[in-house]
Amino acid sequence: MRALARKGKSAAVRLYRGYNRRRARNAPPPSTQRIRILLLHAHGMGGTIRTVFNLASYLAREHDVEIVSILKEAEEPFFPIDPRVTFRFLDDRLKPNPDPMRAVLSKVPSRLMPKDETAYHRFNLWTDIKLARFIRSLDSGVLMATRPGLNLAMAQLAPPGVITIGQEHVALRTQAEPIQELIKWRYRRLDALVTLTKADLRDYRETLPKKPRKLVRIPNAVPPMTGDVAKLDAKVAIALGRMTRIKGFHRLITAWETVAAAHPDWKLRIFGAGPQEDNLRQQVVDAGLEGKVELPGPTSDVGGELEKASVYVLSSRHEGFPMTILEAMAKGLAIVSFNSPHGPKEMITHEVDGLLVKPRTNANLAASILRVIEDEQLRRQLAEGAVETAHTYDVDVIGQKWDALLAELLARRNGTYVRPSPPDTSPPDTSESSPAAPPEVTPQSPSTPPAQR
Repeated sequence: MRALARKGKSAAVRLYRGYNRRRARNAPPPSTQRIRILLLHAHGMGGTIRTVFNLASYLAREHDVEIVSILKEAEEPFFPIDPRVTFRFLDDRLKPNPDPMRAVLSKVPSRLMPKDETAYHRFNLWTDIKLARFIRSLDSGVLMATRPGLNLAMAQLAPPGVITIGQEHVALRTQAEPIQELIKWRYRRLDALVTLTKADLRDYRETLPKKPRKLVRIPNAVPPMTGDVAKLDAKVAIALGRMTRIKGFHRLITAWETVAAAHPDWKLRIFGAGPQEDNLRQQVVDAGLEGKVELPGPTSDVGGELEKASVYVLSSRHEGFPMTILEAMAKGLAIVSFNSPHGPKEMITHEVDGLLVKPRTNANLAASILRVIEDEQLRRQLAEGAVETAHTYDVDVIGQKWDALLAELLARRNGTYVRPSPPDTSPPDTSESSPAAPPEVTPQSPSTPPAQR
């Protein structure tokens, strides 16, 4: 029976590949005019959603951009977005659906998503079918995905005429082992894989036995925010994020006990919501910090809240590329952050635009917060450095890297891509300004047609 099953699977794979080859022959010319971005829940809250909205708004200047959300669990988006960006929802969970098939399939666990995908519980067989049908219905354009489960599904199912871009918002080394194994063998089918940090780019270089046609690091851009830079005269420290254990807010509250004892006139505000919210509120009460630590809930006006603070604190165990650091930098706050190995370590230059603290050390975190509170000159110096750093993440600067990537992927598909010449080692010509450095990439094989998916 096993031998028969293997033969059946092998025959199915051959049929699938043959079907893909026929689709490739009949596919329209490659194009980047239409861009579709897969998200889990476009109307939710979170850093990934905010960064995708920011990118989509930039791309909508020159492209037709559609955000394809697996789920719809809220009527309106939490974050602002360019009105030219359109939305599509594959599973609207707000409206009752009399379809008996949906009722049955929604109770069956997902077969498309890996069980170790952190959002596995949000998927089911119904969402599998809706997602697979959508991906297979495409014949051209660009399809981008934003989390491992969606990247893997896209790599497996996207028709040959579609340019596929996987974007990773979480460090490879923090993924579960089974996810990493799937990544090793499926991501090579992608046209491009985009990481947010240099450290993650190195990890993918070392891990993937066969790489996508393009492996590139493009960091997130600073999103648009209301108001001006902070005046730094408010005795307020601020933190933002989903209230999960990994964000380390329990450590921040513990550290604030020391801060509050030395400076009872300073307040800590932690904005966000999540499964740890009740525990954190109880921790505040137990520590006697009522009135000194506030948990106001989520906010859609991140810029406005940052402007009313002087210090930003990031207490996460690990981060990919935290948007809140960029936002705090753009608002000119003094930043104190655990020295996570990826995002914060690359984004912050210690003593220049922020202070880095040994991870998971509450006493050191408290000491660094006290340092910026008690040394106004340092606080303002770090804030000035932060604003300068934020300029390098301007949306137009980062957007040009995406423009260059899309142009290169289209050229590779059209067979017109020309590999750049090696850098000139002769002395620079000082009569002209040097061109901007290209995004950091991993050299790949010459332009070839896409692998048959």
